[in-house]
Amino acid sequence: MNQKTQRFATIRKIIRSEMISSQEELISRLRECGVEITQSTLSRDLKFMNVAKVPHKSKGYIYVLPNAAHHEINISSNISDNITSLTFSGNLGVLKTKSGYASAISVPIDNLDCPAILGTIAGDNTVLLILREDAKRSQVIDSLLRIFPMLNNVL
Repeated sequence: MNQKTQRFATIRKIIRSEMISSQEELISRLRECGVEITQSTLSRDLKFMNVAKVPHKSKGYIYVLPNAAHHEINISSNISDNITSLTFSGNLGVLKTKSGYASAISVPIDNLDCPAILGTIAGDNTVLLILREDAKRSQVIDSLLRIFPMLNNVL
């Protein structure tokens, strides 16, 4: 296994098994595992691996791996408390959030297995949902409720 592949495997193992909240903390853990890495290389690696940060009730934000959306709700059971509204216009949905939460909320939506949602674009407090032309709003809402049960409170 080459050095980069081994480094990626170690990063994945650490993120899966621990709640890492900063690059400095991850660099320290990697060094303990015998992996020497600079902050800029780690930043590029995290971007390449599509690692995201999601809110955590006691650690602030923590790193999660892609396709871990179903675990994110367990990681932060209050994430959907940060959604303030959902509206639709044509084949677009607009999900409003508290300031700073849009990106974290868009990650599980992007990983959601919902054929009606093509993708998302996240700002600071707004997630734009791009829907298929023939998408039914009820299908989108049902899919979102699977990962954000508290969304029912703003509908």
